[in-house]
Amino acid sequence: MSDDMAVESPEDERVRTFWDIARAQARLNAVPAYFGPNALDSVPPPAWSFGATDAQADELLALVLTGAKTATAGALWDYEAEGEALPSRGALAIVVDGSGRPRALIETTSVEIVPFDEVSAEHARLEGEGDLSLEHWREVHERFFTQNATHDRGFARDMPVALERFRVLYAD
Repeated sequence: MSDDMAVESPEDERVRTFWDIARAQARLNAVPAYFGPNALDSVPPPAWSFGATDAQADELLALVLTGAKTATAGALWDYEAEGEALPSRGALAIVVDGSGRPRALIETTSVEIVPFDEVSAEHARLEGEGDLSLEHWREVHERFFTQNATHDRGFARDMPVALERFRVLYAD
């Protein structure tokens, strides 16, 4: 799972309302309007927050909203332990703040799996955190992956990491 927290109730009315507005503002419903309604139009994408705490959620969301953060990373072993599918190109997600308020609709633009110690300086910069250096990224993510692991393999420098890039389609 990427460095995020799932929102307990994706059916929350705030998420549905945000989805309706974001879908229209991002012009995601332009094609279905021409070809007819799609049953999936009414189902919002997953809603989650970055980080493991409310404070981290707010801090990382602020980076997304300013455009400083356009990438994230998750331990592949966490995805496997949770039975969660990896993000895929074109997938949508609603990012919420620390209080669960929907704030941004993002689209995954690419996903790459690499060993932890092969994450590039470019990816570290795209995550937008700290001094943007690879050293900072490694320090913060080693700690995050160790403290928040949902698998039982421990941390390893060669552990596979899912590197996700995304773009903001709509922000509130």
